[in-house]
Amino acid sequence: MKKITFLKNYTSSLILLAAITIGCILGLIFKEKSIIFKPFGDLFLNLLFTIVVPLVFFSLSSTVARMADLKRLSRILIWMMIVFIVTGIIACTVMIVAVQLYPPAQGVSLALPAHVDAQRVNMGETIIKAFTVSDFSDLLSKKNMLALIIFALLMGIAASATGPKARAFVDFLVAGNHVMEKMIGLIMLYAPIGLGAYFAYLVGVFGPQLLGTYVRAVELYYPIAFIYFFVAFSMYAYFAGGTWGFKTFWKNITPVALISWGTGSSIASIPANMEAAKRIGVPEELREVIIPIGGATLHLEGSCLSAILKIALLFGLFHMPFAGWTTLLTAVGIALLSGTVMSGIPGGGFLGELLIVTMYGFPVEALPIISMIGTLVDPPATMVNATGDNICCMMIARVLNGKNWMSQPKS
Repeated sequence: MKKITFLKNYTSSLILLAAITIGCILGLIFKEKSIIFKPFGDLFLNLLFTIVVPLVFFSLSSTVARMADLKRLSRILIWMMIVFIVTGIIACTVMIVAVQLYPPAQGVSLALPAHVDAQRVNMGETIIKAFTVSDFSDLLSKKNMLALIIFALLMGIAASATGPKARAFVDFLVAGNHVMEKMIGLIMLYAPIGLGAYFAYLVGVFGPQLLGTYVRAVELYYPIAFIYFFVAFSMYAYFAGGTWGFKTFWKNITPVALISWGTGSSIASIPANMEAAKRIGVPEELREVIIPIGGATLHLEGSCLSAILKIALLFGLFHMPFAGWTTLLTAVGIALLSGTVMSGIPGGGFLGELLIVTMYGFPVEALPIISMIGTLVDPPATMVNATGDNICCMMIARVLNGKNWMSQPKS
């Protein structure tokens, strides 16, 4: 009976793991020729990206529109930011300890490029572009997720404030959300093929590069990311729901971890993440507000880990001591800030890396150094980012709904 129960609970995860294993083997066999598998992986990635914009809009707007008490929404958003910041600080602290014990720049000698074509960060312009767009059609792009989130929140608030006159519109938003949930299920049927193909491509084409570049930084980041993933998230899950919360989290989080690792995108992981949160039992009003916001841009624990690593590496390369409360606290602040300006799309960490270089006053030629690190550590960083959104939902449910929230009726 135990074997039957285990297989029933973990069938989807085991299928994904098997598909990825087969993909990795094919990558090792075909090597550079593994690029032939990329279109099958891109098909899965494109399906996920296509559904993200309508999914985020309908989930956020419908959830907020149905809230009779908008004070509840404000409490959710306040606690969301508190948990995001606290977990980000914890992630930064873990990496600060790690780089003190194992300095990433020790024994590393890199020649700086003669010239790098990069513009300095204009914070005012960056903030305006992040929060708003100049045309409605621009909201329909995953490149403007934060602006879409704000628009969806305002739409939901307006619908809620309108009252009975907006009943038909609210029903439309709710129906749209149900349709998006059904589409997630259909797309996930293709996940084993898509992820298997994508891992075959990644292992075959980029495997040798991962082994031969910035070895020391990779040696540090990958173990720390996995330790944080298993140890910190287990502690968070236990805080959120005790033993049952721990078991339920790890039972449902595997597909999210694998998709985020394979695609390198927190945004692409939003559909699977919301489905996992639903299975865990996170209330709808929480999961459909927190996960889109966290996955799109605001909650990036893995990126906080990598930001501290990048800062410590630059300090070492330029023979500057990475020590002292002022230096370390500044590093934490910059890591949190760089995390919030990163988007969830692959390669979206460039703005954060540019922010690190300019705010510390490093020469712009240092940018490609940390950009390469960002590329090398992107898989585990994205995995921590995406799965962290789910665990934050659980902790916020614990705070707002009490310690017995997992036994309460679910919507």
